Amino acid sequence: MAELLYRLGRACARRARTVLAAWLAILVLAGAAFAAFGGTLATSFSIPGTPTAEVTERLQSELPEASGGSGTVVFQTEDGSAFTAEQEAAIGELITTAGDVDGVETVIDPFATQTELADQAAQVEDGRTQIADGREQIEAGRTQLEDGQAQLDAARSQLDAGQAQLDEARAQAEAAGIADQAAPQLDAQQAQLDAGRAELDAQAATITEQQAALEDQSTELEDQAAQLELSAPLLEMASDIRMVSEDGSAAVASVSFTEPNMSIEQQTKDDLVAVFADDPVDGVQTDFSADITQGVPQVFGVGEAIGLVVAAVVLVIMLGTLVGAGLPLLTALIGVGIGALTAMSLSGVVDMSSVTPVLGLMLGLAVGIDYSLFIINRHRRQLKQGDEVHESIGLANGTSGNAVVFAGATVLIALLALNVTGIPFLGLMGTVGALCVAIAVLIAVTLTPALLGMIGMRILSKRERARLAGATSAGGATSASAATASGTTGADAGAAAPGGAPAKPVRPMSTPRALATVLLSIAAVAVIALPALDLRTNLPDGSSEAHDSTQYRAYSTVAEQFGEGTNGPLLVVADLPGEPTEDEALEYQVRIAEELFAQDDVVAVAPIGTSEDRTVAAFQVVPAEGPTSESTEELVHSLRDLELLDGDVTIGVAGSASGNIDISDKLAQALPIYLGVVVGLSLIILILVFRSIFVPVVATLGFILSYFAALGGVVAIYQWGWLAGVFGVETPGPVLNFLPTLLVGILFGLAMDYQLFLGSGMREAYAHGAPARIAVVQGVRAGRAVVTAAAIIMISVFGGFVFSHSAMIRPIGFALAFGVLVDAFVVRMLLVPALMHLAGDKAWWLPRWLDRILPDVDVEGAALERRHPHEHGSAPAEPAQTSGGATEREPAKG
Repeated sequence: MAELLYRLGRACARRARTVLAAWLAILVLAGAAFAAFGGTLATSFSIPGTPTAEVTERLQSELPEASGGSGTVVFQTEDGSAFTAEQEAAIGELITTAGDVDGVETVIDPFATQTELADQAAQVEDGRTQIADGREQIEAGRTQLEDGQAQLDAARSQLDAGQAQLDEARAQAEAAGIADQAAPQLDAQQAQLDAGRAELDAQAATITEQQAALEDQSTELEDQAAQLELSAPLLEMASDIRMVSEDGSAAVASVSFTEPNMSIEQQTKDDLVAVFADDPVDGVQTDFSADITQGVPQVFGVGEAIGLVVAAVVLVIMLGTLVGAGLPLLTALIGVGIGALTAMSLSGVVDMSSVTPVLGLMLGLAVGIDYSLFIINRHRRQLKQGDEVHESIGLANGTSGNAVVFAGATVLIALLALNVTGIPFLGLMGTVGALCVAIAVLIAVTLTPALLGMIGMRILSKRERARLAGATSAGGATSASAATASGTTGADAGAAAPGGAPAKPVRPMSTPRALATVLLSIAAVAVIALPALDLRTNLPDGSSEAHDSTQYRAYSTVAEQFGEGTNGPLLVVADLPGEPTEDEALEYQVRIAEELFAQDDVVAVAPIGTSEDRTVAAFQVVPAEGPTSESTEELVHSLRDLELLDGDVTIGVAGSASGNIDISDKLAQALPIYLGVVVGLSLIILILVFRSIFVPVVATLGFILSYFAALGGVVAIYQWGWLAGVFGVETPGPVLNFLPTLLVGILFGLAMDYQLFLGSGMREAYAHGAPARIAVVQGVRAGRAVVTAAAIIMISVFGGFVFSHSAMIRPIGFALAFGVLVDAFVVRMLLVPALMHLAGDKAWWLPRWLDRILPDVDVEGAALERRHPHEHGSAPAEPAQTSGGATEREPAKG
């Protein structure tokens, strides 16, 4: 690899314009691809297979109107007074227009809906009054019919008495022998009695019919009363769900989209916002929830610019020239431009979160500057030793460039390993980050040599060029062996004094000092890491946004006027038993709603609807606190554990708050596995590089310390609110849920970079005969300048994102900047050297059987230097000798 990079560096230096043109053409093609194929960047996250995702998928088939994404538009009068009739009418017209936006299912008019809710409550009261009146009327009718029946019965008694008298008179007439004379009169009386009886029978039939009708009315009335008494509790449990605040100064319009949150087109959101922004209502402030307005984070702002300025200052100090300082910045910007545009061009075919390209930009910018710096720094040192320009470029590319390729590969592998978590959006982040790192490596070993070839000796300052010219004319060219004689060969060697003067004597640190360094370093990092024990994760909501943003205003208005839980309602879906009728389905809904309402931290429950076959019912459940609160998280888990109606009903929970909780749980489960993969990867890589057991173990343990220290800092600032004013944390809350996992991969790769550039100098000095403890000092001295510069640049670039406008980007930038700070300056420069001093020769122990099977990766390109001695020297550098006369040796083996 070193030989290949050596030839590649020389070729690129000789064909500099062609290489530059090729990379610029690739940048243009990436831009064209983005313009042609770029799609929507999602502002929400989802993981297939979570309980929320399963419920959402089911709703799409069973209850599609409840499965789409949602958001809110919040209206508030500027003077705090109640809305006027004109304002309500104007808002209503805008809502009607918004409902016609492509991709919007419905927009609910808050004023009309609040009126309907009030009417429904009034109707319930009116219905109860009417039912009570109806019952009274039915009872009065029953009394009248009973009185009529009593009168009929009395009349029948009178008829029966008359009939008895008539029968007795007829018998007396027959006994007296005058039956024929009395018959007409008696028959006439009989006819009167029969007519009276017929009339009474007709009246009895009428009373019977009236009684049957009255009973039918009573049954219907009781059915209405039963339905009313079933509906009344539902209205009562939903009474705290309001669309217009009690004082009439704020209103919320709920927006339902046709697609789930991850699939909503950005154009749909933009068109929706434009409806209200282009025609504002006088005296009304209109704000939008994060579901609607949280688009692509700002890629480059003031904070990022300041970070680049700091990086540029470090480069000027390190390299001594504006040309030299500008070169790493130029190559990094070209690299991140290609990487970010390429990544965003894929957003049309894959679901990509808005954070993904920003993460790629952040990583590409940081490693792009550093990788280019490593090669330029080596090239400058060789030029000052008298090397010819193209030969120096080739050697720098074959040595430091080889280390860059290896270091980049570790970062790339760690990022790609995010795919083993089984979380698609996180795996995509890792893949995009790996793409940007890979591009940064390719640019470092091709474009950097090309630009170095174009600027020639101007990479050195005028003073350095003058000094070099004077030394050359005097025949005193710097000897390459001076660096070697100091025991600091390798990618960052060069501890020898200018002009080939012998290096100053190297003394190892004292053992008490090493022991104190170890104890203090571990204690300091452990204290910093303590807050990580209280880590809570979630996705940020509107409360985490900047206080001058529309998302925050919308969130705070809803929280103040309608309750915090209204910002994150839960969607509960219940499977109803059997094949219920309408009445049975309503009864089930009431009983389920009552059990849901009885749960702790539930303030309101409202039925949303049922499926066509009435076997699935959906409810809106409003929690007591916001979507990222601990109580809401506990509520989601407790609802899923409920057994409703004696176990006959199973329920699921969905909604944005539930989805974020599920993602956090899934990420927490994946983190230990991924951390184990990275730790194992770290040990293997470091054993290959350093051919030691002790060094990989302490380096890996150091990475773990740095990782938890970074998490501790994030928790203290973003969750607890320490130094909130300094870092712009206006509302502390849970930590971004995918940050801990993402941090593992990125910080591991960067930590390995620093370990490589410091530890390889120690190993090479030891291999060339320096005592183990002196080799530690020589390695630190050889690499500390470039590692310090690289770390400061990393911290500056990542730190620039700490003040990003996006609530998701800020903690990522801080975690990476703080993690690099701890790892580079505490773990790599203090803790690891002190531990290696204490270990002495045992630090380089390696079992013989393992030594035989391990390949020689030669990260620093030592073999290349032996094949291609510096042009000004007549022979390869001689191995260093210790006071005991030992020459180059292999590390101790068991």
